Amino acid sequence: MEIKYILQPVLAMGILTFIMTVWMYVVRVSAMVRLRIHPQKGQDTTKLRDLLPDKVNRVSNNYNHLFEQPILFYILALMIAVLNLVDATFVVVAWLYVAVRIVHSMIQATVDIVMLRFYVFLTSWVVLAFILFRTCWLVCSA
Repeated sequence: MEIKYILQPVLAMGILTFIMTVWMYVVRVSAMVRLRIHPQKGQDTTKLRDLLPDKVNRVSNNYNHLFEQPILFYILALMIAVLNLVDATFVVVAWLYVAVRIVHSMIQATVDIVMLRFYVFLTSWVVLAFILFRTCWLVCSA
């Protein structure tokens, strides 16, 4: 199977991150203008969070989360590509991971029902663990 097929889900995660970045800046800047918060108060985002409504912070929280767990996904996908381990199983599971992360982002950035978000997050870890341990198996058993 061609290497590009494992890189397509990586690009999809990049697009998700880009979308969440734009969304975060749109809601954050518009809220700061509406609430008359001077941009300098954004120097320390922990203090800025106290000044902004929860619906604004939910989007920025999700943006931050896209630079946590997905980093392992990126590394594993690149390992799979570089080591030429790409097969249908990895590609399908990589797309499953992306789909679950999209659902997680939409839940967190909109309704933010914590237990629902937790179960989706847990699902993403199960999918990622499958990719991790399958990669370990293939690399270590070669």
